[in-house]
Amino acid sequence: MGFLGSLLDSLLGGGKCPACGTPGARTEGSQVRCLNPFCKNFDPNLKGQTAQPPQPPQPGEQQPASGGGAGPSSGGAVTIQYKNFQDQYKTFTADAASLYRKKDHIMARVAPKGQLIGLSRKRIQNLQEVEGRMLKQQVAPGQEWPTRKERQVMGYHQKHGTTSPLYEKIRAKYPNW
Repeated sequence: MGFLGSLLDSLLGGGKCPACGTPGARTEGSQVRCLNPFCKNFDPNLKGQTAQPPQPPQPGEQQPASGGGAGPSSGGAVTIQYKNFQDQYKTFTADAASLYRKKDHIMARVAPKGQLIGLSRKRIQNLQEVEGRMLKQQVAPGQEWPTRKERQVMGYHQKHGTTSPLYEKIRAKYPNW
């Protein structure tokens, strides 16, 4: 697909950046110029962007809530600041109604395609804000996930509509389960 690929790249404004995969990157000689401000190949002069790229958020900083209201009852968009395993900062915009916790990850449906992704809670830079915007929470923010045995007991008693002293003790620990 050599000729057709190069024709499409010229019509669409470049190919993908080899470092971050952002479409629209341009190659001039051996130098790659990328549109992503968090990429190591970022070029502020490409497509008339500002000369200073935005700084990645620091782990202790609080970001202002985005997408309308600040309470968990409001839907809207949530901005998630994420540091991936390659130490690159990524920003995702997710639907607040789609956020839920799955063990040590937060699952979210992100823009623009609405794809469901899983993000490690340890790598989310604005975890307090994201957990505060989740509509459905089985465990309280910062609380450990139930153990395998606790999940087994809760699942059994919920399925059969029964109870036991152990089940009541576990339910007191995880009331939203």
